[in-house]
Amino acid sequence: MSSFLFFDLKMKGSWKIINEDQVPLRCWWANPLKESQHVALILPEIFGVNFWVRSVVDRLADRGIPSLAMPLFARTAPELNLGYSEDDLIEGRRHKDLTTTEQILNDTSAAIRWLQQQIDQPEITVVGFCFGGHAALLAATHPEVSSTFNFYGAGVNNGRPGGGPPSLELLPTVSGRLTCLCGSIDPLIPAPDRIAIKTALETQDPDGKRLRYVEVDGADHGFMCEARNSFNADASALGWRLLLEGLNTN
Repeated sequence: MSSFLFFDLKMKGSWKIINEDQVPLRCWWANPLKESQHVALILPEIFGVNFWVRSVVDRLADRGIPSLAMPLFARTAPELNLGYSEDDLIEGRRHKDLTTTEQILNDTSAAIRWLQQQIDQPEITVVGFCFGGHAALLAATHPEVSSTFNFYGAGVNNGRPGGGPPSLELLPTVSGRLTCLCGSIDPLIPAPDRIAIKTALETQDPDGKRLRYVEVDGADHGFMCEARNSFNADASALGWRLLLEGLNTN
C-alpha cells in the first residue's frame, strides 16, 4: 500500500458511546459492512481520539476492515481531541500520568466485548501508537486478541501505567501474535530500551514466528503520523504494509 495523506479521505466513521463496563467510552467506529472476520481496535497516542487517529480507523475501513478507536483517558478526559503542539503534549502527558494498567485492561476488555457483539467471531487485532502502543502490549494479554501491533510504545521495559513491574514481563501471557515496531532514532526508546524489547521477544519466542521485533532505520518517534514533524513517509509505508499483511487484506 502506498502512503497517502489522511486528509484526502472522506470520513467513514462516526462516534459511538460504549457502555460495557465502569465508564462510558466515546469511540470512533467505522464498519464497511463487508465480509470480514478481521476487526481492528485502535489505541491512540496521548492526544486522544483526534483527527489523525480517526483517519487510521477510516483508512482501515477503506480496506474493508471494521475498526474502532477507543479513548485511553475516559475517566479524566473522555473527549480529548488534541493536536501536536507543545501545549498539547503537556496536556496529554498529564492525563497519561493519571491512567493505570487496570483501567486500560478494563476499558479494552469492554471495547472487545462490544466488537464481539458487532461482528460474529471476530479476529481482533489491537493497534496502538505511542502510549497507545504500550497500552496495546497490555491489551495483548486478553485471550480474545489474535494479533497486536505496538508502534513505538515507550517504557514497556521500565514499568507500566500506574506503577508496577515492566510490561514486558507480561509476554508469557500473550497468546496471539505481537509485533513491536521502533524507530532507530527515537529518543523516547533509546538503544538500551530497544535492545531490551528485542531480547525479551526473542527469549519468549526464539523463532520469531509469533513475537516479532522490527526496528525501522532512520525513523523517529511518531513516524506513522503525517500530522507530526517526525513523520517518515518510507517508515510509514512499511508500517502500513506490515499492518495490512497482519490483517490478511493483501
